[in-house]
Amino acid sequence: MITSVMAQPVCTLHSMYAAFNTLTGQVIGRITQRHWAKEFLDFLRQIDRETPKDLDLHLILDNSSTHKTPEVKAWLTKHPRFHLHFTPTSAFWLNAVEGWFGQLERRALYRGVFTSVGELKSAIKKFIEVHNDKLAKPFQWNKNAESIMTSVARAKLSLIDNK
Repeated sequence: MITSVMAQPVCTLHSMYAAFNTLTGQVIGRITQRHWAKEFLDFLRQIDRETPKDLDLHLILDNSSTHKTPEVKAWLTKHPRFHLHFTPTSAFWLNAVEGWFGQLERRALYRGVFTSVGELKSAIKKFIEVHNDKLAKPFQWNKNAESIMTSVARAKLSLIDNK
């Protein structure tokens, strides 16, 4: 199973971790008060509990230092079914969970009025529940690798030309 994992700020006081299962489109989410290695480890444990034990899990992550601490590395050594793959710094768009975060923002948070952090957390949890029950579908790339690499090269050239 390939899972994209990302942490996004949901307000100035909290972060949200999301694991997007590319085979089913379902999401495992966790809202934390901090974005530290301890919270990331708690999220890895949650993923471990909520996924079938016979599956190898390939997690696509950004390069956050919280993903590379000695504690995280030690935990991963004891859990060999977890395989971490890091996206290049400028290639966040390669992480499939980014599209899901966009849906969360557009469908549940944009123009929302939340009078407390608790209300915000409830709205996010409800969105995950509805998404998993009614909206989840397998992730499919719409372009082949050659087309994507051509677009990346064109974008790099335009950046150089505009300097």
